[in-house]
Amino acid sequence: MRVFEGLENIDKISNAVITQGTFDGVHVGHRGILNHVINEAKRLNGDSVLITLYPHPRFIIQPEDNNLKLLTTLEEKKVLLEKLGIDILIVLPFDEKISNLTPLEYVRDLIVKHLNPIKMIVGYDHRFGKNREGSMIDLEKFGEAFGFMVEQIDAKTVEEITVSSTKIRKALEMGNIALANQYLGYSYTFSGSVERGMQLGRKMGYKTANIQISDPLKRAPGNGIYAARAILNGKQFNGMLSIGTNPTIEDKASSIEMHLFEFNIDIYNQTLSIILVKKIRDEVKFDGLDELKAQLEKDERECREILMNAD
Repeated sequence: MRVFEGLENIDKISNAVITQGTFDGVHVGHRGILNHVINEAKRLNGDSVLITLYPHPRFIIQPEDNNLKLLTTLEEKKVLLEKLGIDILIVLPFDEKISNLTPLEYVRDLIVKHLNPIKMIVGYDHRFGKNREGSMIDLEKFGEAFGFMVEQIDAKTVEEITVSSTKIRKALEMGNIALANQYLGYSYTFSGSVERGMQLGRKMGYKTANIQISDPLKRAPGNGIYAARAILNGKQFNGMLSIGTNPTIEDKASSIEMHLFEFNIDIYNQTLSIILVKKIRDEVKFDGLDELKAQLEKDERECREILMNAD
């Protein structure tokens, strides 16, 4: 897969079959569109092209909104797209200037001028241009004017539910890992560096890796205790994950902590990739560390059973 930053220095694209959007998560709905783009490009003896907007438009259009967290970092998205078989990825730097282009200006001055597509394929809810004013009807008119075909793909459903990045984020927030993974088509993961924490787990026999997510815009699952796996230097380890404030400990800031089974090596400043398997419970405030330790022992037994059966 060839990757271009912006539209200015693109070369050697023939018979471009294009789709565009943020494609956060590259979930099963996105894959329906992307696979069709790839197949059409092969049929038309051309290149499959994805234009992805970066940063996410909401960060530019609504800078005061700090609630949006993303399913995939840009690097994760690149890996997923290359595995799918996209020929060319164009990372279009989304800024205020682009956000103010009319639908006509967006298509004529960006897409047609630089890529001269023979076909554009978009999703069922595709909108473009200033204030998302451009519709499928507009795109079809521009296709006729500038000489490219246009096709719209129906929404992908799972058990009659339309898949969207928003629904996946909500599932993760609720700790519904199975549903999120079903919509994604793969296991949700996040990565971060291991930093020194309060080291209270050591006192209870549950040494934990305190994880700082590498990209602050990456979505973490909702608070709770999870059966999870960690990848360190290419090796996979089973364990249990705690996300939240651990209310038993007063004045403890929110944290992400992973206890690895059969593991007792210091890994500060190294990177862990976490694969979520199942949420086992919400956070609970216990009456002291002894009660907390007793619960952790129950959690460990449950997590071990889940992970053994998940193999």
